[in-house]
Amino acid sequence: MQFASCVSTEREVSNSNTDPRATYTPPPAGSRSRLSNKTVLNTVSRTHPFSDPKTRDNFILQLRGPRVLNAQAHLIVTSSTGDTLRHEVIPARSLLTGKLLNDPQAASVRDQEIAILQGMNNFFADRHFSEPAVPTGSEQPAEMDSQTWSALREDPGTVGFDYTGAGGAERRLTYVRKLAKAVVISQ
Repeated sequence: MQFASCVSTEREVSNSNTDPRATYTPPPAGSRSRLSNKTVLNTVSRTHPFSDPKTRDNFILQLRGPRVLNAQAHLIVTSSTGDTLRHEVIPARSLLTGKLLNDPQAASVRDQEIAILQGMNNFFADRHFSEPAVPTGSEQPAEMDSQTWSALREDPGTVGFDYTGAGGAERRLTYVRKLAKAVVISQ
C-alpha cells in the first residue's frame, strides 16, 4: 500500500513554475525585499468628536515604509460613516521632539526610532484637541479664504486637532460643517 502526501511546502508553492525536485536557492540580496514603502510598521488610532458633535470620528496614524526613520506617517481621519475627511502624509522624522529634533546626530538610530514610535503613541493625546478650533479674537490666516474663515467663526462647536506637519510646522486641523470639508490652519 502506498500513501501520497498532498501537503506543499512554502518553497514549492512560491516556486511552482520550477522543478519541485530542484534545490531551493534564495534570490540574491537586494533583488527583492519583503519590506517596501507600503509595509505598515505601526498603527495608532483614536476616536474623537470632530465632524459631528453627536458621533466620534476615527483618527489613524499609520507608519509605512521599509524602516522607521525613512518611513512616512499617514494621518487619516475618517467620519463615523467611513468617509475620508483628511489623508496627509508626514515624514516620520516630524515625530521627533526636543533634543532629537534639534540635533538628530545626538542620538543613535535606535534612540531616534524609539522616539518616533513614542511620538506616534502621544500623537492623539487629549492636549492636542481643542474646542473651539478658532479662539475668539484670532485673526484670519493669509492662506485661508474669507468664506471658510467666517464659517469657522460662526460655529463655536468646531474641534481643532493640533499636530506637527512636514518640516516641523505647527498645524491645526478642523472640520467646517457648513462647507462639509476638513481644513488646515497653519499656526
